[in-house]
Amino acid sequence: MDHTFVPGPADSPAPAARLASLAAALADETRAVICLTLLEGRAWTAGELARTAGVAPSTVSGHLTRLIDAGICVTERQGRHSYVRIADAATARLVDELACYAVPGRDAAHTVPVVAAPDPLARARTCYDHFAGRLGMAVTDAMEERRLLRTDAVFELTGAGLDWCRQVGVDVAGAGRRPLASSCLDWTERRRHLGGLVGARLCARALREGWVVRPEGGGRGLLVTGAGEEAFGELLGLAPAAWG
Repeated sequence: MDHTFVPGPADSPAPAARLASLAAALADETRAVICLTLLEGRAWTAGELARTAGVAPSTVSGHLTRLIDAGICVTERQGRHSYVRIADAATARLVDELACYAVPGRDAAHTVPVVAAPDPLARARTCYDHFAGRLGMAVTDAMEERRLLRTDAVFELTGAGLDWCRQVGVDVAGAGRRPLASSCLDWTERRRHLGGLVGARLCARALREGWVVRPEGGGRGLLVTGAGEEAFGELLGLAPAAWG
């Protein structure tokens, strides 16, 4: 007989205790500053959050641990760096509603300085085999706004997104183990952009059709051509200002 213990409702913290624990995680001015800073939707390093909150890195580490343990924040790694962001859209809405209730008419969230990078790379580049930089985020945001892509937790293509791929000639056959959509933290924009099979094949088609080209000298940078401006406008309603 399997005697594995499965906790039931009686073994979980009472609703009141869980609510009190969540409130306690937010009941500190430094942690409140961190949450308000992260509401913009970008990811920050612990050092950047320490400078914003005006505390030592060792101090902010303890506060971040408290917020992560409470499920308010999560960490993501990109290369050698670790970033912190709000856990998901539902959590961000909760924190934002609390902030609006506490401070009616409050200013917009802090603006995070993006990582210094040569402007062409910040504007448009490849990340492995998919779009990154402002172009990558513009494509991701446009697909989310058109309900082609869900981004709340894991990135997931919608039914409408699959139809869109077929209509615009982005082949999604033969995925194998690779997910149709995945997320990748953009190191200049500090937000998650579209990767996975769809991201790769959309980028491959753009290169093949001449919507984007590599600059002289090669590298990861991309230049959007006139044909690309027209194509991105037709496919996703994007104007050059979205990545310029």
